[in-house]
Amino acid sequence: MNQINEQFAAATRQFADAAAQANRLALANAQDVFALQLATLEKNAAATFAYLGELAEVRDADGFKAVLPKGVQVARENVERAVSTGQEVLGRSVKAGEAIGQIAKGQFEAATAQAKAGAEQVVKAAKAK
Repeated sequence: MNQINEQFAAATRQFADAAAQANRLALANAQDVFALQLATLEKNAAATFAYLGELAEVRDADGFKAVLPKGVQVARENVERAVSTGQEVLGRSVKAGEAIGQIAKGQFEAATAQAKAGAEQVVKAAKAK
C-alpha cells in the first residue's frame, strides 16, 4: 500500500511540475502579446493624433488638399502595423502552444514508461511464483 502512495505522490508531483511549466509559458506568452499590442496601439495613436493636429491647423481648401494624402498614408501605416503585430502575435502563440504540447507529450511518455515498468514488474513477480 505504501508503494502505491509513493507512486501516486510522485505522479502528482510530476503533473504539478508540468502544469506549472505550462502555466509559466502561457503567462509569458500573454505578457509578450499584450506588450506587442500595446506598443502598436501607442504608435498608431501617436501617428493619428499627430495627423489630427496637422488637420486642425488647416484653414483653407488648399491646405486640406495638401494634408489629405498624409491622412491616407497614416491610416495605411496604422493598418500595416496592426496586421504585422497580429502576425507576430499569432506566431508567438503558435510557438507557445507547441512548447506546451511538448510538455504534455513528455508527460504522456513518462506515464507510459512508468506503466510499462509497473506491468513488467507484475509479470516478473507472476513468473517468479
